[in-house]
Amino acid sequence: MLCAIAKGKPDRLPATFHQWQKYHLDTYLGGISDLEAFEMFGLDAAVQYSQDMGQSRHTDAGLTRFSTPEWKDEVRLISFDPDNRICHHTITTPEGPLTYGTAGDLTTTWITEFLIKRDEDIHLIDKYMPVPALDSVAVNKAYDRIGDRGILRGFVWGDQAGCWQHACCLIDTQDLILHCFDKPDWVHELLKILLRKKLQFIESMKGASFDLVETGGGAGSSTLISPALHRKFCLPYDRRMHDALHSLGYKITYHTCGGTKGIEELIVANGCDASETLAPTSIGGNQEPWEFKEKIGRSLALIGGLDQFNVLTSGTRADIRKMVFKLFEKVGYEGGYILSCCDHFFDTPLDKIRIYAKAARECVY
Repeated sequence: MLCAIAKGKPDRLPATFHQWQKYHLDTYLGGISDLEAFEMFGLDAAVQYSQDMGQSRHTDAGLTRFSTPEWKDEVRLISFDPDNRICHHTITTPEGPLTYGTAGDLTTTWITEFLIKRDEDIHLIDKYMPVPALDSVAVNKAYDRIGDRGILRGFVWGDQAGCWQHACCLIDTQDLILHCFDKPDWVHELLKILLRKKLQFIESMKGASFDLVETGGGAGSSTLISPALHRKFCLPYDRRMHDALHSLGYKITYHTCGGTKGIEELIVANGCDASETLAPTSIGGNQEPWEFKEKIGRSLALIGGLDQFNVLTSGTRADIRKMVFKLFEKVGYEGGYILSCCDHFFDTPLDKIRIYAKAARECVY
């Protein structure tokens, strides 16, 4: 995987998953760890470190939030049902309260009430929202535990790693897009606030042994915003973050989740080392992985490409093998490619994973 991230050609095609989900590990694999699951199936382990990084997508998000005397986040559990968990949050600051809500089930968490309700709320975020320092000792223990069995992936603090994507977790995405036209200066002010906090967090990452750090997020993909908006409201902030991460020696993968059509040159321009997740049209992307590859050439390493629902979960043995070989031949032929599902899966049968892993091992350079 490290060879592929460096745009090299390893002895065989690396194959992994994008964050093996706890739901699948608990439901189908007896609660083993993600590292153990990767090893069980003969896949390349890409282990995500996410402790204390403020991510809203985890199933326990909304329950354990970071507080300070000036940003006291108190949660009221409306529903205790693990498959219908509802949380209401009140944040107390010296200049007034803020509120937000989340709901979740055993697979994920989503936002039901956005934090920003008034324009001036961003000033409370600026002044009082805390940024925890990364515990590099804990990261390095995780890195040593993995050893040569895989890579350790990191993340930049926040509900999402990218500034635009984080902003979409604080205010309704449709409202944020409209604000880009009605009051662009306010949007830039919010993004600059989040950028400052992310750069503060990145500074605390010194000495943490990550093989790869994820930035970006699906809200910046061209299935949601136009290339023009991406250029104006994503690219400048992504570039600043990537420059800071590179100054610490990290490799960066930029996560678009959905569409990449029309923003290919912008992804290259933001300075990342790899682009993921190459979502095909069958799962909501707006171009095929090999079309993206043809446009960017060897400018970036690539990660992803496999439809985890229509192919891996629901496809036949022949479907899975055919797509693995097609991705190898049309995306990975020059190296610089890690085969992976485009995003999370939850109820994929174990025999389908075995078929995927075996087919990938047959792809040798």
